[in-house]
Amino acid sequence: MEPVTLITGGSSGIGAATARVLLKQGHRVAITGRDADRLATFATSAGAGDRLLTIAGDAGDENHVAAAVRHVVDSWGRLDTVIANAGFSLPGTLEDHAPADMRAMVLTNVLGPALLVRETLPHLRESKGRIVIVGSVAGTRNTPGNLYSVTKWAAHALAENVRLLVAKDRVGVTLVAPGVVDTPFWDERGGSPAAAPALTAEQVAEAVLFAVDQPEGVDINHLVMRPTGQVN
Repeated sequence: MEPVTLITGGSSGIGAATARVLLKQGHRVAITGRDADRLATFATSAGAGDRLLTIAGDAGDENHVAAAVRHVVDSWGRLDTVIANAGFSLPGTLEDHAPADMRAMVLTNVLGPALLVRETLPHLRESKGRIVIVGSVAGTRNTPGNLYSVTKWAAHALAENVRLLVAKDRVGVTLVAPGVVDTPFWDERGGSPAAAPALTAEQVAEAVLFAVDQPEGVDINHLVMRPTGQVN
C-alpha cells in the first residue's frame, strides 16, 4: 500500500520540493497552506492527480490542523509520515516587530508543529510512522534580537521531547535543520541569499527523504546541513 504523508506549508519552498520528491517515491501526499491559489498552482504543476490532496488552512490554528488530519485519514485511511514544515520569519529584530506579527510567528513556528504532532500521534502509533520537524541552523545559534531563532530553538526542543514521548511506540522523529536555503522564505525577510552560499529546496528535500526512507528499526534523529561556505 502506498505510504501517506502530510506536509504543512507544502505549496512552496522546502515543503513543495519535499512533496515532489515523495510523490516521485510513490507516496500519496497531502499538503496544507494558507493560500488556496498557491496550493492550486502547485497541484497543477505537480500533475499527481488523486495522489495529491491540497488543504487550505492555518498551521497554527487547532481547528484547521485537526480538520486537515481528518481529511487525510478519511480520504486515504491511514497516515505514515507527517512533516511539520510551515513557518515564517520577520525582517529586522524584535525591537522592530509588531506584537501581533510576533504572536503569529510564534503560533505558526512553535504551536503549529506541536498541534500537528498532537493530532497525528494516534495514527502514527498505528502505522509505526515518522515525524519530521523542519528546524534551522538558527535553532542552534543565537543572533541579536532574532525572534525567529527563538522559535526554531523551541522547535528543536519539541523534536527531542516528542522523540522521548514516542520512542516506546516505535514512531520515528527527525529534526532537519538547514542553513541558508534559497526559497521564498527570504521574501519575508526583505532580502535574498543570492550573494551568499545557499542550499536549494530540493537538496533539503533529499535529506528529508533520507530520514523518511530508513528501514524499520532505524531512526535518524538530527540532521544539520549547510551549504559549503556557510560559516555560522
